[in-house]
Amino acid sequence: VQLVESGGGMVQPGGSLRLSCAASGFMFSREAMNWYRQAPGKERELVASISSNGITRDYVDSVRGRFSISRDNTKNLVHLQMRGLRSEDTAVYYCYASTFDTWGQGTQVTVSS
Repeated sequence: VQLVESGGGMVQPGGSLRLSCAASGFMFSREAMNWYRQAPGKERELVASISSNGITRDYVDSVRGRFSISRDNTKNLVHLQMRGLRSEDTAVYYCYASTFDTWGQGTQVTVSS
């Protein structure tokens, strides 16, 4: 089981980024997927979740309305579209498959002017 994140970077407040997670080694279309983040000195927190068929999506209150999680089961990809980024969104973002307790290596998102 492997998860590889990409798409992080530095952006100004109000900007946008799209994160991607490429999954392999398991039946991706059968698994719910999650995005977590961890800011310096803080605990890792769940940001967004999506069901295996992509119908059910959930978000932490602080990102609801700004972030959107999606998936492509034909390509084994899960995305996190982030808009209206704020300094408090600065963190390392991780993809997570709960069934296998597997994390990606993370991708850094920095929001700064």
